Amino acid sequence: MPEAPARSGGERRRFGPRGVAVSTIGQGTWALDRGDRAAASAALRRGLDLGINHIDTAEMYGEAEPLVAEAIAGRRDEAFLVSKVLPSNASRRGTVEACERSLRRLNTDRLDCYLLHWRGALPLADTIAAFEELVAAGKILSWGVSNFDVADLDEALALAGPGRIACNQVLYHLRERAIEHAVIPWCEAHGVAVTAYTPFGKTDFPTPDSEAGRILQQIANAHAATPHQVALAFLTRRPPLFAIPKASTVAHAAANAAAAALRLGDHDLAALDAAFPRGPLPDSLPML
Repeated sequence: MPEAPARSGGERRRFGPRGVAVSTIGQGTWALDRGDRAAASAALRRGLDLGINHIDTAEMYGEAEPLVAEAIAGRRDEAFLVSKVLPSNASRRGTVEACERSLRRLNTDRLDCYLLHWRGALPLADTIAAFEELVAAGKILSWGVSNFDVADLDEALALAGPGRIACNQVLYHLRERAIEHAVIPWCEAHGVAVTAYTPFGKTDFPTPDSEAGRILQQIANAHAATPHQVALAFLTRRPPLFAIPKASTVAHAAANAAAAALRLGDHDLAALDAAFPRGPLPDSLPML
């Protein structure tokens, strides 16, 4: 991605029922530890400099949690820190123990939000009970879920009651818009933030040699932006929507941050909607 013009990434929105101010564009860390560690750490710090306070990680992400700890050392209070428990660890006791391990790896005394990474075989009631135990102990300030479809969200709401689920982190990019059918409306109705992971797709970001990619590039040119910034602006176009792109360099962090200042007009949104149709409602929620 080309280097972005200098813009602030500090736009923040209410995140879940607690109403905490969280940057619309965040920083993902999946596989961030596999490349140049120093560059990745610098990218996370640059994101903080630009007002991107939302940093997402997980126990599944290997050395990403220690990398985040290194990047936010001395700056913990600037970050809205999110991690996730694996479904295989999500029993009542296992969730608490997994959280404590993440806290040690992150060198912090609390998480701002703690998520169940995806729905597993262990009882959801036990996971939620553990989340509430962790909230009472001050080890997490809120909790949420990831990769939950509407039926799972309904169950979580019935178990926890209203005002407890902070967010649902889901796969969402220009070529994968399934959550627009039912998940986003459900979350909007219940005050739950929606966080888009893999917002550029895994390996299929549109290129200018495709018809849809040409439209994306034309919109980017009209706004003196990059196609990636336009994609982020589209994915965060509504109040409950957040995105957590990964940046492995300072330049990428700055480019992602710049997307927070980009405002797409109705014509732009209509053109993108036509170029990247959401398609029919799938039988199951797509996830990676």
